[in-house]
Formats: sequence, C-alpha cells, structure tokens
Amino acid sequence: ACDSRSMVVPLRLEKTLCLCLSLSLLACPASSFSPAQLPLRSSSSSSSLFSTSQQPLACQTSPSVKPLRGALGVLSCASSPDTTAVSAGDSTMAGTMYPEMVVFDLDACLWDQEMYTLDSMPSTKVVGDLNGRGEGVKGVMSGSDKISLHPGALLALQEFHDGKYPGMKLAAASSADTPFAVKIGRQALKMLEVVPGVTVWDCLTAAWGGKDVNQIGRSPPLSSDKAATHFPILREMTGVRFDKMLFFDDCNWGDHCTKVATRCLEPDTKLGPVTLKTPMGLRVQEWQMGMKKYAEERGGK
Repeated sequence: ACDSRSMVVPLRLEKTLCLCLSLSLLACPASSFSPAQLPLRSSSSSSSLFSTSQQPLACQTSPSVKPLRGALGVLSCASSPDTTAVSAGDSTMAGTMYPEMVVFDLDACLWDQEMYTLDSMPSTKVVGDLNGRGEGVKGVMSGSDKISLHPGALLALQEFHDGKYPGMKLAAASSADTPFAVKIGRQALKMLEVVPGVTVWDCLTAAWGGKDVNQIGRSPPLSSDKAATHFPILREMTGVRFDKMLFFDDCNWGDHCTKVATRCLEPDTKLGPVTLKTPMGLRVQEWQMGMKKYAEERGGK
C-alpha cells in the first residue's frame, strides 16, 4: 500500500512511485517479497528519496523462476518454461521465444560467394580477427576468390557457440548448382572458423552429435525446390516441426522463403517456418530481425 504521509516528495512523483511499487508487488509472488525491500524516506534531505544504504525493490526468485525485466524497468517474476531472454546484438528481448532450429542458405546468405562460380577447392586459409574473439580463419581461398562469412552469420554462429540459445539447433539448406559446388561449400564449412579452433561445420553438427543433417545441393533426392525436398527431409531427419524453424535465404534466384513458409506447414497449426530474406547477405540487422520476427510470430504458440 502507498501512504502519502510517509513520502516527502511532490504529489505527482508520489503517484508515479505508488504505481511502480504497485505493479512490482503484483508481479512478484507474495512469498518472495520482503517489506524490508520497500524504499524508505531519507532522513537527511527531502530532495533525496532513497538513502544510500537501502536496496532497490527486487524479487527473490527460486531457481525455477526466471527474473525478467518488464515494464517501467521493474523486475517481474516469470516461471514459464517456454520463455527465456533472447539477445540480439546489444539488446535483450525479454520473455520471448527463439526457434528450435535455425536453417541457413549458404551462397550469398551465410557467406559472400556463389559456389557454382568457383573453380577450385578451398585450400589457403586467410587468418584475421573474428569479431573481437581472437585470430582465426576468417576466409578461405578458392583460386583467386575468397570465401568469407557475412557479419550477421558470424555473429549468429558465435552466439550459438556461446550457448546464448540453449537447445537451439542449426542446419544448412542450399540448392548449390553442381556436385563440385557442393564439394567446395562443404570444404569451406569445415575450414572457416567461428572462434579460434571452432569451425562453422562444428556448429552445424554440434546439436546432432556430429551427425550431418545438412541438405546441400540439388542432386536426388534433393532438387532446386527447397520446399519440396530440403525442408521435408530436414523435418524427417531432425524431428523439428516446421513451425519451430527460422529460415534465412537471399532469395536472389528464387523466392525460397515464400515457398517454404507457405508450403511446408504443420497439419495441426497450419504454420510453417518463419522466414527472412537476406538479399544483401546475412548482415547483423537481418540476424536480429529474424530472431525478433520469430519471437513476435511464434511467441506463445
């Protein structure tokens, strides 16, 4: 309860404080709140609301309850097992869901080259800074062409490697034009590093116990139509529902995103993968937008 006689503050500020305290009390279970946590009037000055020795209002949570930052910047208590904090860059989206599996197209999406245009197997490694995480293989040479990850792809893989999204899995779905293009792509995946000593391939296979679930190429049973082959095979091999997937594709040679989103549907929900087009490659903003879009479209579903 708010008692105006105990607050030596202007009435308008007092009402705002009462609202904040009321919201905080409603957000926290009664058993987790201590009266000692209430702010007290400073005895030294009427212009200072809190004494320096007092602690701000907070929720004391059990291990099964996750503290989330809610409205007005106060802490609320959430116990739903299906929600967690999703970080995108420097911002935190609290109380939202992330996909069970993220699927990446390769050419012109995950990295900056089209494999069918290359004529040599990757061999020479280009060492450089991995987004401030140390020196590692940031590029591989295919003849005179360098294959490098787009910035958003590197960030996505680093966040996955750091365990920012517990339980999330990764896979690749690429309709590389020729068998030789497939070989170049697979070799590049095994050479390019996310952090020193950890390759893109390591990340793609980490959640599958080293098993290769990636669908790369268009030779049977694959085709040029990812909605007809790549995604149904991923669904069968991984057991991950279509509506729990997030898919990134440049879509410069065909609208794979729309095809996958509208044709690969779960029978019960009639929903397919959340998709995002990356015509300029997977930049940081596209990675963040994709995770946000998934949270908005699938949160609570």
